[in-house]
This record gives sequence, structure tokens and C-alpha cells, in this order.
Amino acid sequence: MHHSLAQVQLVPATREHIDALLQIEQLSFVTNHISRRSFRRFIDHSIGDFNVALAGDKVVGYAIVLYRRATELARLYSLAVHPDWRRQGVGKRLLEQAECDANARHCLLMRIEVKTDNTAGIQFYHQAGYADLEIRPEFYADESDALVLQKLLPRFTAKELSMPQQRLVPYLTQTTDFTCGPASLLMALAHFDIQSADPHHEELEIWREATTIFMTSGHGGCGPHGLARAAHKRGLGAEVYVSETGPLLLDSVRSAAKKTVMERIQHADIAALKRAQVPIHVGEYNLPQLLEDLQQGKLVLALISTYVFDESKAPHWVLICAADEHYIYINDPDQDTLPWQSPAERQYLPIPIATFRRAFGYGKRKQRAVVVLSPPK
Repeated sequence: MHHSLAQVQLVPATREHIDALLQIEQLSFVTNHISRRSFRRFIDHSIGDFNVALAGDKVVGYAIVLYRRATELARLYSLAVHPDWRRQGVGKRLLEQAECDANARHCLLMRIEVKTDNTAGIQFYHQAGYADLEIRPEFYADESDALVLQKLLPRFTAKELSMPQQRLVPYLTQTTDFTCGPASLLMALAHFDIQSADPHHEELEIWREATTIFMTSGHGGCGPHGLARAAHKRGLGAEVYVSETGPLLLDSVRSAAKKTVMERIQHADIAALKRAQVPIHVGEYNLPQLLEDLQQGKLVLALISTYVFDESKAPHWVLICAADEHYIYINDPDQDTLPWQSPAERQYLPIPIATFRRAFGYGKRKQRAVVVLSPPK
């Protein structure tokens, strides 16, 4: 039976909708039914966002979104449409509203569990842009498995760029475990029209120039002074902001001999920057400064800890491309940081400002470092 979607409106659920909701629940799911008591609790206590789809005064579908406190995660707890109204666009409209509600609460991700044998449901979410995250065995009351799907909610649009003529910063994945800094710098170089004939070779060349040397029982990646030196060598304007004077990233190095070598190489980088009159600022690099630099068309290489993303406590370089009042948008060169994402979702990846503040810096002393990059003069 075909119905007109134009006659459907979405409204907050009330107690008078519960009988119809229970009927839809029984017609839609074999197990794990939401009870009358639970529906009433969701409504009375305003738990999450609970919308129903009405055709006239008839309830034809519903969606419930729950939120996890102190996270940016929204969970689509349940979405169902009356069988007579399926394949009419009601489910899509309920899902879009659910995502809109979660986005308004500044959630980064929407997550949903679907029975693995519910092929129609899985296809519905795939078409809406959801990616498979994991299988949860025996998730439902009948011991059937659940497929967990997830979607990145905020989307960066070109109109949010700080300058009208500015282009999106191209995306590049690092090719080794230790070249996040060089890969991030290569993205900036490409954005500022300094192209490399062989990016894979250039990635390792930059690493050789900017590395802090040790790869076992030590950092092994690139330091801020070395990256600034490599950027300056290739024609970019560069400024360094560090939280303390002198070499960084030494705290995790137990060997005194290795620490001495790392100090020597970083002191050499610092001396070279001073000779080239590349500014080195010691102190805080704050959000207002970041916004000002981005507004001027600059890009920012930032050192973060991956602990808030994957609990690995690894130092990691990312390229900050844009920011607004809620999010900092990064190009993340590491294809493993958030393994469910596609490369397209790593370009201008939105990170809530509060989350980025927790990630910005590395080590027990929260050593902070950025390299502000500007186009050639």
C-alpha cells in the first residue's frame, strides 16, 4: 500500500502514543521488545530524543536516541516503522531527524546495533552512510549476534573555510608506522602548491631530516624543530610553538646514551632554525591563536597523544586544517587510528574541541608542540 510521505510529521512521543508504539514493536521485532514501562520511562523522564512519525493521528513509526554522558557518542537505541508504511521514506526521515538531534548535541558519532540476519535493516543503514564496526556475539535475548554500525555525524563543508579562495587540504595516508609527521607536512606542501614528484620517497626523506633518531625504547618519530626545519627547507613559512625550551619527547627514553643522542640532534635542529630566523615560541599555543592562524590561511601541524582515541599513548602528528566553535578539523594520516573510517572520512575529521584539548600534548608532563605553516612568500 502506498502512502504519501507529505502527510507524515515528526513529533515528540507522549503517553497517548504508547499503545501504537507497542503494536509497532511487536510487528517489527522478534525479540528484545521495548516494554510499556520502558516506553513510559523514556517519555516521562525525557531520556534522550524520542520522536514518533504521525500520519494524521496514527503513529506509523518511531526513533529513540540515547546519549552517553561525557562522550560524543549517540546511540540509535531503536527505530521501527509500521509494516504498512515501510519503503515509503518514513524510516529515512526518522533517521535523518535522529542524526540532526544528535548533531545538535555536538555528538561526533552515531551507533546502532542490528541483528546480523536483518539484511534489509543493514542495507538501510549502509545506504545512509553507516559503516560496519564489529560483531557482538549473542547480543540479543535469543542469543543471536548483532552487527554494530557507526557513522561520523558532523560534515565539514567548503563554505566553512576561513578564506573564500582556500581549497580543501588534500589527504595523504602515511606509509609507515613512524612517518605521521612527514605525511602531514606533505599534505600541507601539496595544499600550498609545492608538489613532490615522488611523495613516498619524500616522506622518508623528511623523516630522515626530522627524526629524533631512536625507534626502540625511544620516540623514533619526528620532533617539532626537525619538521619546521624540513618545511622551511622546502619553501614554507614556519613558526614553532613548544611548551618548554630545548629538546622534547625524552621522558620515555630510559637509556642515557640514547637520550644524549636525541638531545644532540634536536639541539642541532634548534640551532639551524635560529640561523634561518624561524621563530621558536616557548609557551602556550591556545585556541584563539589557532583560530587566528587558520583565518590567515595557515595550517597547523600538532603533536597529540592517541590515548583519547585508542588508549595507545603514542605521540602522533596531525594536520589541523580548519576550526569552528565546536570542532577542530584535522587530516589524520594514520589509517589505523580509527579503523572503521574510510580515507574520505579522515579528511577534515571533526574532533570536538574538548576532546582535542585532552589529546593535545604528549607524556606525563603534557609536552605540547605545533608547527604553524604558511605559504611561500
